[in-house]
Amino acid sequence: LVGQVLVHRAPAGLTAGRIVEVEAYIGEDDPACHAAPGPTPRNAPLYGPPGIAYVYLNYGLHHLMNVVTERRGFPAAVLIRALEPAHGLDAMRERRGVDDSRLLCGGPGRLSQALGIPQAHDGLALDDPPFELLARGTEPEITVGPRIGITKATEQPWRYGLAGSRYLSRPMRSSE
Repeated sequence: LVGQVLVHRAPAGLTAGRIVEVEAYIGEDDPACHAAPGPTPRNAPLYGPPGIAYVYLNYGLHHLMNVVTERRGFPAAVLIRALEPAHGLDAMRERRGVDDSRLLCGGPGRLSQALGIPQAHDGLALDDPPFELLARGTEPEITVGPRIGITKATEQPWRYGLAGSRYLSRPMRSSE
């Protein structure tokens, strides 16, 4: 997903950005994955087909968007942590209330707010409206590090970022 362009068509207009940071959450054996307790109504999309959105409300404040990645029945997803804004910046600025383009989509909650992604998009396919996922022609250079913003299984090197991007939610540590 790193390097691809995520497009969201909302009633307020089209917004899009290049994915520059993601984090993986893999299966019921991953204590940081929402599937760790087994299937629930909240995490049902994680068990669905690959290529759908898993959108949930985090801490009652922010919608976070994941992409389901594995076969039906095996819960795994990639959290989209940051985008480099590319289209619809005025709408993003209005939704976020900030001017600095690095603060528009630099974090999973900011990203969903800037793009106008509601929880109602939970379970929607990323290759159907209101979403579109566009591949970029070149293979990006990717950096790897441990996941952040969680309290369990933080040692997993399942955070991936576009090397040299100034739009990451947080810099990769030098040891990464």
